[in-house]
Amino acid sequence: MTDRRMLARRFETERPRLRAIATQLLGSAADADDAVQETWLRLERVDAAGIDNLEAWLTTVVSRVSLDLLRAPRRKREHSWQVEPWRDEPVAVDADPAELTAQSDRISTALLVVLETLSPAERIALVLHDVFGQSFDEIAVALERSPEAARQLASRARRRVRGAEEPARPDRERGRRIVDAWLAAAQHGDIGALLDLLDDGAVLRADYGTSVQLVEGARRIAEQAVLSGRLAAHSTPILIDGRPGVAAVMHGRVVSIMSFELDGDRIVGLDVLADPSRLEATGVAGVVDGIAD
Repeated sequence: MTDRRMLARRFETERPRLRAIATQLLGSAADADDAVQETWLRLERVDAAGIDNLEAWLTTVVSRVSLDLLRAPRRKREHSWQVEPWRDEPVAVDADPAELTAQSDRISTALLVVLETLSPAERIALVLHDVFGQSFDEIAVALERSPEAARQLASRARRRVRGAEEPARPDRERGRRIVDAWLAAAQHGDIGALLDLLDDGAVLRADYGTSVQLVEGARRIAEQAVLSGRLAAHSTPILIDGRPGVAAVMHGRVVSIMSFELDGDRIVGLDVLADPSRLEATGVAGVVDGIAD
């Protein structure tokens, strides 16, 4: 085995941990994958023989890459498409931040909203220390600051997170009622019922992989929903990024997912993902299978 192959194998062993760190820091699976890939590219460009502790080196680099992404002028964050079964009970959001994020390799939607209010350096210090147990000496290297400065950043971020107002959460019961009404109206071709659900200025955005589609206005969206009535008949309610959503299943395969953006009792936005490769990456097939069981 060549040294390069051994290095690649060691990196693959570390990849899940690095991806978890980047996902927590960035709040986006797509951005996290970019950060991990950039970490590998930087590893390829250095003399690995001079790295005393590869795990610590990789942690530092993926943190710095994430920090650069957080500091950069940001495009609108890409829909992360975090899919989960629809639960009747609300998810608690008043626990300690570390307890919330440790439950999964996906950052909770509620906590992400709070973390977005922190500076990039505060966010790095808080997540690396409180979630991943990194020492302030290690965090200081990643932030290129002193350990005491890193400690102060984490402390300030912790106070801001705990003192932040709880993010507004959608009413799950109302959301389920609207989703069920949408599916029934689309399935039966009831444009009037669909228009009653849609805000006049509603917007539908669809990603098919090879193309994207933007549909504006309640009537145009309602007409398209009627044309997709067969999909509605084979759709299962799910949660997408904590918002009401549905997964359409045809011939045993998830062909699309759609999330609903609500304002009160009206639908103001619909986001559709029908790109097969990205659908597979969301793990929605496993979620739908679990609901069926």
